[in-house]
Amino acid sequence: MTATDPRPSHLFYVTRLRRPLVDRAEGIYLWTQDGRRFIDGSSGPVAVNLGYSNRHVLDAMKAQMEKTTFAYRLHFENDPAEDLARDIAGRMPNGLDRIFFVSGGSEAVESCVKLARQWAVATGQPGRWKVIGRMPSYHGGTLGALTVTHDGQLTGPFEAQMKAMPSIPAPTAYRDRDNLTMEQRGLKYADMLEEKILAEGPETVVAFIMEPIGGAATNALVAPDSYYPRIREICDRYGILLIHDEVMSGVARTGKFLGGDHWEGKPDIVSLSKGIGSGYMPLGAMCAPMRIVKPVLDMGGFAHGHTYAGNPLACAAGLTVLQEVDRLKLADNAAARGADLIAGLQSLADRFPFIGDVRGKGLMTAIEFVADKETMRNLPLEVNIGQRVLDLAYERGLIVYFRRVKGGVQGDCVMVAPPLIVTREEIGEIVSILGDAIAAAAREFGLPVAS
Repeated sequence: MTATDPRPSHLFYVTRLRRPLVDRAEGIYLWTQDGRRFIDGSSGPVAVNLGYSNRHVLDAMKAQMEKTTFAYRLHFENDPAEDLARDIAGRMPNGLDRIFFVSGGSEAVESCVKLARQWAVATGQPGRWKVIGRMPSYHGGTLGALTVTHDGQLTGPFEAQMKAMPSIPAPTAYRDRDNLTMEQRGLKYADMLEEKILAEGPETVVAFIMEPIGGAATNALVAPDSYYPRIREICDRYGILLIHDEVMSGVARTGKFLGGDHWEGKPDIVSLSKGIGSGYMPLGAMCAPMRIVKPVLDMGGFAHGHTYAGNPLACAAGLTVLQEVDRLKLADNAAARGADLIAGLQSLADRFPFIGDVRGKGLMTAIEFVADKETMRNLPLEVNIGQRVLDLAYERGLIVYFRRVKGGVQGDCVMVAPPLIVTREEIGEIVSILGDAIAAAAREFGLPVAS
């Protein structure tokens, strides 16, 4: 297969871009059928936390396959789902000990939103239906998840089909040029939530949804420390549920089991996916406390569900993924190797003046390209450097993640988020290849390079 003569396919790919056929994968590497090796520097879409072909997970899946691959939740209970729910509940903060399984991140977020709404109805608050989000943000691709996603590139074509929810600005304090400290900026952004609640009418707002560490729409955005407790305080003040979307930042990715754990976050509901299945099986979960679940059950049950909820094969894989996260001490490795990665990315920022920000926690990191580091002015749209760096890295055998973080139309970023099993030497290789790709892009676009 070549770019000009791709093999015939009946698959509906999301674009006309074609890629080589994969042959096998192990650790942080994948090989194509033509023998090329790739380093997965983005864990797929920041999902393959455990890396590829872990023998313990494969053995657990095989053992479960020999028993049953499916048992519908309305007909049977199954041990893998029970055991995985118990394991997850033991890792959750704030008494979130009721676990609802789904097949992916969009389903997990929609489950959170629907539970919040049904809880409001069940507790005599039917006027509460609005879920405030952040602009920009990304919470999933289904219509329900898109209502709380605020990114025009993703929501624009579908706005006529959904009821868009209110939003506040994401806490992009690193771009601000004012006389405030970072602590003051964090409070400023958090206080925008209270302003929005009052503008909408507190009696109409049921929840606020946020990614503790930004994902696709903001690429590893970390708010100032002061932001997180103030958000919790505001939600408590107005009786609003706080939903943490941990689909990308959860399962040890940032050096803690949940991204919000860095600030002792106390969410009311949490969504998980990606790392919990780690690419071995489609799997996600909503985590909630009994104080929210009980009124819904008392009213007759949760008006929600999916065919593959609590699938025994998926849950057997997920349970072993979490056991391997513990056995291999991957939260600790994410923290240590994340420090190495941030240092490496900072060295690239010193080399390339058009890298305006290096950010993230653990092995969820990003660099942002700018025209002017002092003002954070964007590069011209025609300088599509993020996409070009992604392509040049791919040509060199490194996969990274690219997206524009100003509503999807400006603010070129590249996210680097390798599997949590990555070594210090592999981090060095990732940074080296990425540096070569950025240097090649700089030459093409005539951008400065430090001597």
